[in-house]
Amino acid sequence: MPRNESPDAAYTRTWSNGRGDVRFLTRPDGSRLRYYTVGTGPALVLMHTVRGQLDYFQRVIPLLWDHYTIHAVDLPGMGWSDIVPGARYEEPQLRAAVVDFVDGLDLREVTLAGESLGGALALSASIDLKDRVSRVVAFNSYDYPGGVGRGNRTARLIMTSVRMPVLGPLFARLEPRSVLRTVLHGGYVDTTRLPEDFLTDLLRSGRRTGYSTVSRGVLRSLDSFDRARERYPRVSAPVTLVYSENDWSRPAERDRVAHALTDVQRITLPRTGHFSALERPDRVARILLDAAPN
Repeated sequence: MPRNESPDAAYTRTWSNGRGDVRFLTRPDGSRLRYYTVGTGPALVLMHTVRGQLDYFQRVIPLLWDHYTIHAVDLPGMGWSDIVPGARYEEPQLRAAVVDFVDGLDLREVTLAGESLGGALALSASIDLKDRVSRVVAFNSYDYPGGVGRGNRTARLIMTSVRMPVLGPLFARLEPRSVLRTVLHGGYVDTTRLPEDFLTDLLRSGRRTGYSTVSRGVLRSLDSFDRARERYPRVSAPVTLVYSENDWSRPAERDRVAHALTDVQRITLPRTGHFSALERPDRVARILLDAAPN
């Protein structure tokens, strides 16, 4: 079976209408990162949210593929990237995967962009990739404590339960469609903007053997992204820092990030929640187009 007809490419090919390719990059440790590549022009690397995968950018990518060579990546263990037994999912490990990805493809003059977890990784990884990154665009950067739990009551319950030391693994294996939908709805102003077919593929990739360990590992590692904020003063690339008006972050937390950066442009998206790439793809695409190298 050709790679692009395999289960890990099936959903991506529906929203991309078969344009572009789903590929895998093998890291130095032998594990693979799934990515989707399409387009022409300067390099753009897109990194997804907490409990996400590269298909999160399905409404943004078609607006950009005539202007960028896009590489949207599944972070380690997430989406359809390999699940490695015993792997850790704290900020240093996920950041190392981003560095391996950009180095492995030998990308230059890269615009490094992401939302939520991906936004924080774009900022932090740009330090290690400073000779390769021309700009960072961080949407709703997840670098503060308790973020997912701020979405709604169900999200707070799941966040607390999955992180528990004894019962946590059991809760991590329980992910009914209705519960995941409710948790994700906590990141939208307009909840109708969550695609049901995207939710279906999230659940499908989440049924892989070992994924519950990944999910629990990611949720238990989120404090490491708060600590990684200490790295931000070392970011040398110019940054476009974007926050939705109704993001989970608080104004003081947004200011703290902006003040840590040397060369920063701030943008606010009105009437938008944490998942802006799905809720306001036209505005997200316009911001990325404005950030493109001249």
